[in-house]
Amino acid sequence: MTARELDAAGITDARLRSAYTRCRHLNARHGKTYFLATRLLPVDRRSAVHALYGFARWADDIVDDLAAELTPEERDRALTRLDRQLDEGLRDGRSDEPVVQAVADTARRYAIDPVLFHDFMASMRSDLHVTRYPTYADLRTYMHGSAAVIGLQMLPVLGTVVPRAEAEPHAAALGVAFQLTNFLRDVGEDLDRGRVYLPEDLLAAHGVDRQLLQWSRDSGATDPRIRAAFEEAAQLTRGVYREAEPGLDMLDRRVRPCMRTAFTLYGGILDAIAEDDYRVLHGRSVVPRRRRAAVALTALAGIAGARARARVTRTPAGVRPRAAAPVTASGPGTDAGREVRPR
Repeated sequence: MTARELDAAGITDARLRSAYTRCRHLNARHGKTYFLATRLLPVDRRSAVHALYGFARWADDIVDDLAAELTPEERDRALTRLDRQLDEGLRDGRSDEPVVQAVADTARRYAIDPVLFHDFMASMRSDLHVTRYPTYADLRTYMHGSAAVIGLQMLPVLGTVVPRAEAEPHAAALGVAFQLTNFLRDVGEDLDRGRVYLPEDLLAAHGVDRQLLQWSRDSGATDPRIRAAFEEAAQLTRGVYREAEPGLDMLDRRVRPCMRTAFTLYGGILDAIAEDDYRVLHGRSVVPRRRRAAVALTALAGIAGARARARVTRTPAGVRPRAAAPVTASGPGTDAGREVRPR
């Protein structure tokens, strides 16, 4: 379906099409939940979302996936080089790096503020030397660049039915909520990388420190203090989801099913963590496939209903509108149905 997405977005240049396709592959490989939700978007919006997410993954890969191959200094130079390529791409729209070429094209098409990309790169660079966050305020400062700006980049692509400034705080909060969810789900993996994203003051309130986390990770043993701290972290994260939720109804009606799906699936990770009794130091909690499928089908039904209403609105009086595409286990009609396969 890649060609169909590119055609719908009006992307005709062969090099650009290849660049966007590269971003789509990054999205599909790294973010199963997010990729599933993205495939519920109107087809003309998907390539831009793949570009934004693909660029974020590309930078994150330099920080984490290359850690075994490159020293922190080498990764810092790689990020500096990527930042320079990004600056040039945003300025003149050209780059030899495909992912940068795609994201720069998206930024131009949707008039996304370049500052948002540079704030993101600053947070990525901090991951090379910052391994702890004393307070939640310290963590929020980091997450402005690593998560809130992603929501703000997405907003022009998604579109709103209110002035964009009104929706921006909710979009930023949604990015933060998603990342806080990841921090709790991946706390064991991050500890293996030498980082703890959960605020130290939150952990200390329950008698937890890095040494206790490492002991639990290494031994496989559980501790009620860790469970209590993780439960509080989950409740804090749910509060940020509540901050974000009003923004869903501020979005373009056509994109709401997609974003509601992402909202529900990511929130469902917190449910899965609770169902696993907060044992995230010893394994990653995931939303069961059946539950993901149910959420996707609900979204597909919403999309089909929205299309039916749009056809009724466009149909002249006295002319019977076409029936909405039927929703089956594989989706409505021949559009999203062939694409949405919960994984």
